[in-house]
Amino acid sequence: MTENDQKQLGKILWNIADQLRGSMNADDFRDYMLAFLFLRYLSDNYEAAAKRELRKDYPDPSAIGNGGRTPLSVWYAENKKDVPGFEKQMRRKAHYVIKPEHLWANVAHLAKTQSGDLLNTLQAAFKYIEEDSFENAFHGLFSEINLASDKLGRGYEARNAKLCSVVSEIARGLALFSTDTDTLGDAYEYLLDQFAAGSGKKAGEFYTPQRISDILSAIVTLDGHEPTMGPRKRLESVLDFACGSGSLLLNVRRHVREAGGTIGKIYGQESNITTYNLARMNMLLHGVKDTEFEIYHGDSLTNDWDMLRETNPAKVPKFDAVVANPPFSYRWEPNEVLGEDVRFKNYGLAPKSAADFAFLLHGFHYLSEQGVMAIILPHGVLFRGGAEERIRTKLLKDGHIDTVIGLPANLFYSTGIPVCILVLKRCKKPDDVLFINASGPENFSKGKRQNVMTDEHIGRIIRTYKDRPKQVEKYARRVKMKEIEANDFNLNISRYVSNAEDEVQIDLKQTHAALVDIEREIQKSKNAHNQFLVELGLPPLP
Repeated sequence: MTENDQKQLGKILWNIADQLRGSMNADDFRDYMLAFLFLRYLSDNYEAAAKRELRKDYPDPSAIGNGGRTPLSVWYAENKKDVPGFEKQMRRKAHYVIKPEHLWANVAHLAKTQSGDLLNTLQAAFKYIEEDSFENAFHGLFSEINLASDKLGRGYEARNAKLCSVVSEIARGLALFSTDTDTLGDAYEYLLDQFAAGSGKKAGEFYTPQRISDILSAIVTLDGHEPTMGPRKRLESVLDFACGSGSLLLNVRRHVREAGGTIGKIYGQESNITTYNLARMNMLLHGVKDTEFEIYHGDSLTNDWDMLRETNPAKVPKFDAVVANPPFSYRWEPNEVLGEDVRFKNYGLAPKSAADFAFLLHGFHYLSEQGVMAIILPHGVLFRGGAEERIRTKLLKDGHIDTVIGLPANLFYSTGIPVCILVLKRCKKPDDVLFINASGPENFSKGKRQNVMTDEHIGRIIRTYKDRPKQVEKYARRVKMKEIEANDFNLNISRYVSNAEDEVQIDLKQTHAALVDIEREIQKSKNAHNQFLVELGLPPLP
């Protein structure tokens, strides 16, 4: 399937969502639709694994006939004694089990025939997948999907009718394409993007625009010591401690693999339960095995993930790449206990009004010696005083801030403010900081709702970061620490790289002479005009 077809599938599903949502809350409808798309993925993957396992014993789909039966439902009916052994094998090989009546083909058939059993079947399917499918891989995955909610309709019949309409339309859209894992994953991403576009400020809770994600992913996958060497061949581990729907982590994975490298385990943390579940679905939909990722539901600032609370310094997990797009200027509750926390103790606590540096220090604490961290933050972290100035100053003196990148305004669904990307390293070599000012109008294209950075704009940022030139006129400059110290460790980008248009130089003598000539011409014309007025018997101009 071509990239265009994949986008087309996403558009078809989005049009279906737009038509069917009606008065339902957009976030609720998003969760329902993405859950159904995920069920389709699980079903396809499971049936393909079952076909490989049963081989010649797998019933011929063409011989089954109508009635919504699936090959597995036929096999189950004819081999009841063998079902436990078969499911044991499937748990080992496919890592989960789905009952035949819960497969997408049967669910779609119930919807198409307007069956009154659809709602009950979906509830049973989600419950089984969460609780019995395989250990805890899907535990709580559909916890926010309430099929008994009045948001779907008042009473069972109304809710069932709504579900029949939604599921049958999704099935119709999917039937137009021969879907595979990549296609469904891309469609899921497209829907996340579209739902984010309509969510306003809430979008920041679960989605980082793909083009911004591309910048961070490209940076952290380049060699930490020598970016000019190109992408690293192996990333052992990647962390996003405010992972939202997991798209940024998946983008890092894609960059590594497209460059011919390999990646170990992906780690994410998310405090919003609904978004946490979206992230887990997103991983699985993109073919990431449950053994290849771990997403934790919890608060990064209070560090309630046991894995990260290891007190033995030798056992503290370290990550080759850390990426994050945390909530901007988030209000938090710093206290004495956090003041003694190993993440903050050497730097101090971020102010209550803005946890930006608290998020940064959290991620930086877990960065490996060879690792690279890229984090999106508001510009205020570059110049604000008080506690933030003290943290910023120590990071600079310790040589950990490698690059500051200023981006254009209005790139995000959740805010119109311009933001920056800070790149941090423990292994930073040069005694300077690279500033890239990509905020000018030549560095983005205007869109209807948001500004957009093209491949050319993003490529320029990555090439500049990679090559680290001494200076690019009105775009980038390597600034020595002495100059930064002379500016009281203020990192305001325009101090070091201004992209303002040069003022036009005015030759005062030449301008004065031109004005004198103009004045003479005015007087000459006025005298001639007054002669005509006198001849006509009219009073002259004063």
